[in-house]
Amino acid sequence: MTESLGEALSLFKDRISDCIKTKKPISITTHIDCDGLSSGSIISKALFRAEANCTVRTSKEFSKTVLESLKTDSREFHIITDLGGGFANELDKTLGDDWIILDHHQISEEEKENQNVINSWKYGIDGGNEICAGGMAYLASMSLDDRNSDLSAIAVVSALGDKQDQGEKKSLTGKNFEISKVAKEQGLVDIDLDLLLTGRETKPVADALAFTTYPFIEGLTWNRDACLSILKSSGLNLKEDGRWRVPAELNENEKKQVIEAIGKFSPGKNTDGMMDELIGHTYTFPKEDELSFLRDGREFASILNSCGRINRSSVGMAVCMGNRDAIMREAEEILREFREKIRECIKILSNERWRVSENDASVLINGEDVVPEMMAGTISSLFAGSPKNSGKIIILRTKAEENTIKFSSRKSFDCRLEVNLSEIMRSGAQKFDGIGGGHRSAAGAKITKDKLDEFIKYLEENVINMSGSNNS
Repeated sequence: MTESLGEALSLFKDRISDCIKTKKPISITTHIDCDGLSSGSIISKALFRAEANCTVRTSKEFSKTVLESLKTDSREFHIITDLGGGFANELDKTLGDDWIILDHHQISEEEKENQNVINSWKYGIDGGNEICAGGMAYLASMSLDDRNSDLSAIAVVSALGDKQDQGEKKSLTGKNFEISKVAKEQGLVDIDLDLLLTGRETKPVADALAFTTYPFIEGLTWNRDACLSILKSSGLNLKEDGRWRVPAELNENEKKQVIEAIGKFSPGKNTDGMMDELIGHTYTFPKEDELSFLRDGREFASILNSCGRINRSSVGMAVCMGNRDAIMREAEEILREFREKIRECIKILSNERWRVSENDASVLINGEDVVPEMMAGTISSLFAGSPKNSGKIIILRTKAEENTIKFSSRKSFDCRLEVNLSEIMRSGAQKFDGIGGGHRSAAGAKITKDKLDEFIKYLEENVINMSGSNNS
C-alpha cells in the first residue's frame, strides 16, 4: 500500500504519463450523480489538456455487468471515479494492473491495501464530509499539471452536490475548504453568508422560497401562493420599481423578516433553528451570467444531478466541460422536468399514507411503483431534510431493474444515532448476495426481490427499531 496520498498521486501521474507517451487509450467510468459527473469531467478535461487518448461514460452503479464491459473494452487503461468500492479484487482479476479508482466512499481494510485504489479514507481523510470524488479527481488532475487549478471550481460544485457543506453555517471543511480557497483566490468562486434559498440570484423571493427543498418545509415547499402570503404578511417589500426582487438583493433586516415569517409558519421549529438551516455560506460563480442557473454553486449542483438522474448525463458532462448556449438551455429544461418528477413523487407518497411508517428513530418509505430507481437518493434526501423528521434515519425502497429492490438511507438533520449506514448497507447487502455501501450518513443497497422480507428484518434489527434515546 502507498504510504501517503502524495505517493499515490505521484503513482497516478506516472501511470497516466506512461499511457500518454505510449498512446495507450484510456477509458473513464463515472457515476451519474453530481459528484460523478463532476469528477469524471475534471479527469476528462485534465487528460484532454494533456493530449491523452481518452473517452468517458457514466453508470448508475458499479456491478459485475460493468466489470465485464470493461474487460471487452478496446481501451487499455481504466480510470473509475465515484464508483468501484468493493470491486478491487474483481478488477485485479479482470483488468490486471490496468486500472485506478479515485473515490471517497468507505471501503474495507483489505481494499485499502490495493495501490490501484486511491480513496480518501486510506489517507485519514473523511470522505463523508472532507472531500468527495470531485475533490479526489481535482487532486489527481493537479498531480498532472498545476495549470489544472482552474478545475477547483467544479470540485466545489461536486462537494456541494454531495451535501458536504457540513461545517459551521453550511461551510466546506477539510480538503474541500482548501480546494474552495484555491477557487476563491483565482476569482472563480465568491464565498459569503446569505439566505440559502434556491435561485438566490435568479428567482423572485416567493418563488425562491417555494423551490427550496433543503430543508423541505411542509406547506411552503412548492407552494408559491403560501410563500407569497406569508412574505406579504411579514411586511417585506417584494417589488422594486415594478420588478420582483430576488433574495440576493435583501438586506440583513429583510432576511431576518423572511426567517421569522417561516418560523411562524412552521410550529415547533424555533426561529434560531430555522436560521441555522436557512442562512449559511453561499458559493457564487462570478464568471457565469447573472441570470444563469450556474451562478449559484448549489443550483449548479442541482443541474448536474438532474441530468444524471433522468438519463441525460451527457448534458451534465458538457456543462461541466464548459459548454454553454444551446446545451445550457437544454440543461435548464432538464432541471425543470426533474423538479416536476420530484414533486409528483412527494405528492403521491404524502397522499398514500400507508407507504410511510415511522417510530422515534426511523422513517421507512415504500416507494415501489412511484419513485424511479435513479431518484431514490434524491427523494430519501428530501425526507431527511424535512424538519418533522429531524433526528431520524430515513430508509426508502423502490423497484429496480432485473427483479431487484433499491434501498436508499439517510440520516436527517440532528440525527445522533450511532449508526454507520455505510457498514449497515454494505454488510447487509453482502449477507443477501446484493451490493451496498456509501457513507456513514448516506448509503444505499440493492438486493433481489426474493430477499426483501429478510433484508427488511435485518434493517429492523439494526436500524429501524433502534431506540431514539441517543438523540439529544
